Amino acid sequence: MAKKAAVAAPAVVATDAPTYTADCQLKFPADYREWVFLTSGLDMSYAPKAGPATHSVFNNVFVNLSAYKVFVKTGTWPDGTMFMLENRAAEGNHSINTRGQTQAIEVTGTELHVKDSTHKTGPDAKDSWAFYNFNDKTSAKAIPRAASCYSCHQDHAAVDTTFVQFYPTLMGIAKEKNVLSPEYLKELAAPAATPAEGAK
Repeated sequence: MAKKAAVAAPAVVATDAPTYTADCQLKFPADYREWVFLTSGLDMSYAPKAGPATHSVFNNVFVNLSAYKVFVKTGTWPDGTMFMLENRAAEGNHSINTRGQTQAIEVTGTELHVKDSTHKTGPDAKDSWAFYNFNDKTSAKAIPRAASCYSCHQDHAAVDTTFVQFYPTLMGIAKEKNVLSPEYLKELAAPAATPAEGAK
């Protein structure tokens, strides 16, 4: 009996890829809380001499599942990667809590970092990444390329303009796959700043 020819498996199409309006605005991904949770930061700031926070804020980071699976296997972010930064105020003495802080119910801000070569913001490969700041849960235009968020991520991100250094479950994968950026490795190799003489 003749053997049946092998049938190729159908290509998997990501259902969590970015989608856009007719005028190229990114649609808000309403199901982002079903994505993979990466980390939560408290009162973070990238300013060199940031003062104390006037009010505490949690920053929660999620990434779409299809992109997460590719990164775990390869250490690279595929086209269609989306990171959601969700901001929530911190609150203390809530319910039976008497120490520390918990996250408030209300979301105070949402920003997306998206890799999509079909919506590039410039001529270079890194221009496939764009930032979107949502004022509502409908759609948003890409933040202009001149904004400081682009240069900050290019100059300091551990992997492909993304702050993997702040994602504890992914940093080990990045090291194993040897994908840490030259910019980040240069920062690691730089000598630590020494306090001024006489400073306590």
